[in-house]
Amino acid sequence: MTRLLIDGELVGAERTFPSLNPATGEVLGHAPDATVADAERAVAAARRAFDTTDWSTDVAFRIRCLDQLHQALTDHLEELRELTIAEVGAPRMLTHGPHLEDPVKLVRYYADLLRKYPLTEELGEIESRGQRHRRWIEKEPVGVVTAITAYNYPNQLALAKLAPSLAAGCTVILKGAPDTPLTTLFLGRLIAEHTDIPPGVVNVLVSSAVEVGEALTTHADVDMITFTGSTATGRRIMEAASRTVKKLFLELGGKSAMVILDDADFAKAAGFAAGMVCSHSGQGCALTTRLLVPRAHHDEIVTRAAAVLSRMPIGDPADPKSFGGPLISEKQRDKVHAMVQRAVAAGAKLVTGGNKVDPGYFYEATLLSDVDPDSEIAQDEVFGPVLAVIPYDDEDDAVRIANNSIFGLSGGVMSATDERAVAVARRIRSGTFTINGGNYFAADVPFGGYKQSGIGRENGVPGLEEFLEYKAFATVVSA
Repeated sequence: MTRLLIDGELVGAERTFPSLNPATGEVLGHAPDATVADAERAVAAARRAFDTTDWSTDVAFRIRCLDQLHQALTDHLEELRELTIAEVGAPRMLTHGPHLEDPVKLVRYYADLLRKYPLTEELGEIESRGQRHRRWIEKEPVGVVTAITAYNYPNQLALAKLAPSLAAGCTVILKGAPDTPLTTLFLGRLIAEHTDIPPGVVNVLVSSAVEVGEALTTHADVDMITFTGSTATGRRIMEAASRTVKKLFLELGGKSAMVILDDADFAKAAGFAAGMVCSHSGQGCALTTRLLVPRAHHDEIVTRAAAVLSRMPIGDPADPKSFGGPLISEKQRDKVHAMVQRAVAAGAKLVTGGNKVDPGYFYEATLLSDVDPDSEIAQDEVFGPVLAVIPYDDEDDAVRIANNSIFGLSGGVMSATDERAVAVARRIRSGTFTINGGNYFAADVPFGGYKQSGIGRENGVPGLEEFLEYKAFATVVSA
């Protein structure tokens, strides 16, 4: 049976809630349903571990624990792969990349980074008031961190928060999404059974109760919140955190644009855009779900994209050939379907897809053309395999439409030359970009967005520094 991890112990709860296999709709297992009291115990344990142990100061020990966690994940990789496929609906092919194997590399990356990262930085001497003064900076952990993850990439999101926060010397309460509790709790078991991470340093909770998340984000003993999820929830967390002025990392929504310029290879560009929106059936915040095309070539590109989408391998996530699997729940599928129907009612043309597929929570790869750039389907995050095609008049118009969003997480540009594509990308307010199909996502690349897509950066050196405070020192140099 699965267990919560609180203060070094794997414990149950008074109640449980089911986790469903989204490919079948059947119950996969039951997870312990943490309460507010459990959350308070986890915070108390994390606070004690930070304040009274040497976890925050013993760099060599932290490196050893991260090495152990990486080894445990490696040793149990296949077991976690099958669980991720079953509970998340993650296509098997993607578990060899962003759903599992890439996140495991994050743990190794931060262990290696900690081996060489300068936690002390000399600033040199200055003369002041007739004396020489030596100045330096020491980088210290923020403290107790609440880490809250979304359901779409639970391994990536959990490890992108845990690995750098632990490397920095923080203690953590990790709360997994209620849609994917078993995957998160598996990580807690590995920590408890296969690492020397001390009691209280990592606590792992899942819960069906909104009040648990609220308790973890408002508790006075929590110093920082790292959250991945919707912009609406991020706003509420930001407001609640202001009462105690907590440090925040927020990775929120996206409505990214893929711009096809008039000199691009239309067949290649349309195929790439169609494939992108179907990755994990569109359940990715950085996916380019708006396709901006030259008005004169709108119909040609739509035809090419529709041909790719109509044969996109969306199916059983356990099948190695499936590129997209089910949506996470019936509720999410209903939301996607309703948005498609409203888009058509508002004037968009349904070119292909637009239907639910049973059993499970599958949805056809869907293409909407002639989309109004101000419409709901062009402005709001869908989180399904739906591509909205928007025509533009010239390059300036394309940039204007791409920037016509509250979000700024990612984007893409396709052109005959990288130089022209990069020039356009630099005019668009987004945190990451793919140029002619380039892949930016890796452990060493900072990931995050502009505008209402969030605050801060995950991964890379900036991902570690999110969890550090800078303390400045000065002393008088003896003559």
